[in-house]
Amino acid sequence: MSKELAALLMERGVYLHEIAQIVYELQIGFVPGLTLEYCVEVLTGVLEKREVQFAVLTGVALDNLAEANLLPSPLQEIIQNDHPLYGIDEVLGLGIANIYGTIGTTSFGYLDKEKVGVIGRLNLNKINKVNTFMDDLIAGIAAAAAAKIAHASISHISNLNSRTGPKS
Repeated sequence: MSKELAALLMERGVYLHEIAQIVYELQIGFVPGLTLEYCVEVLTGVLEKREVQFAVLTGVALDNLAEANLLPSPLQEIIQNDHPLYGIDEVLGLGIANIYGTIGTTSFGYLDKEKVGVIGRLNLNKINKVNTFMDDLIAGIAAAAAAKIAHASISHISNLNSRTGPKS
């Protein structure tokens, strides 16, 4: 299903390497030797999780329906205009980000505020496109992948310390 999900994201103008670049930028300062290839690998693992797949399918469907003017009013106008008090799009993104704990949640908040990389492009693309959910879904996916890398890195360091003892 992760291949189908990647294809769905590409239909919406989002490529895995763009998300991986965000993940890389979030974690390179904390994980020496991190590579973009590893970020893509972790990202693919995040996309294999059912709760991520369901959130993405839901958000993409709502963006698509809003683009086609097929939602009932007032939901059509709310989603089409990305109403500032409509927070369900953030809830889906946060749901994805929280899969790997609090670090994912804080990274999501940063990405949602700063609109880094493809997230910013999606947020600004309002002509003939509705990306109310897509920008938040991508922020959630990137935050989850960054959190997964952080947890793996901390776990690796803890294992090394347990074998060699803490360094003073």
